Amino acid sequence: MKMNVSELIIRKLMVTFVTTLVVSLILSVIYVGIPEHPYNLGNQFIGWSFFYCMYVGAIILIYGNFVSVILEFAMNKWFPGRNSIYVLLHGLFGSANIILFMGMWSLLISGVFAAILYALIDRWIHYRFNQQKGVKVLIASPVIIYVLMWGTLQILSPSLPPFTEEDAVEFATSGEGTVIDNFPEEIDTWSGQSGDYQVVRETSVEEWKKEEYIVTFTESWKNNNENGSWYLSYIVKRGSSTLYDQGGEAPLYQK
Repeated sequence: MKMNVSELIIRKLMVTFVTTLVVSLILSVIYVGIPEHPYNLGNQFIGWSFFYCMYVGAIILIYGNFVSVILEFAMNKWFPGRNSIYVLLHGLFGSANIILFMGMWSLLISGVFAAILYALIDRWIHYRFNQQKGVKVLIASPVIIYVLMWGTLQILSPSLPPFTEEDAVEFATSGEGTVIDNFPEEIDTWSGQSGDYQVVRETSVEEWKKEEYIVTFTESWKNNNENGSWYLSYIVKRGSSTLYDQGGEAPLYQK
């Protein structure tokens, strides 16, 4: 194994890029293969790939390259040309994460696989460089596979069901520890007594835009001497809720 520093740096960065993408792709496919929500699988795949890329990429860039460079210098000195030993040593050091995650064998397997894959890609690029041949196909292949996987999963994913008024109310009332805890959790009206007050609480909804709704919580009260009301409304769409309006005065029994 002849050593050239500039070639070494370029090669290690290429190997880091390809290995990170391949490992993240495999982990993401495994996760998306058992989704909790079978919608937009392509976007889920890309999202999880990005998540894994950050962690896998950081580990390979720092720890993986550090170990690999040391191994390469050692191999050049004591075992030149012994690529099989080079690959096996990478696999051995790839199992080091079991020290941090005792008993988590999936992480051990992932670490060993990533390290061996790294070493194999590294040897292949090194060979191509020595033959003065390009590696563009290798670099481009993971990116092309990502695009194809994303498109395929998006096409195969079922369409999201419509976001209805009932869904909006369910989302708006899903929190805990808020002022709307005592309101109906569906489109309905509740009436009852609170101390000396006759109280009516209503949960209502109206369409704002397509699949966006204004969910309003209204409370009115009265007794022999006074009456009043207050309200709180939110704009609710799939996955988010934003305060829209509020008014009135809170009743004495809430102060």
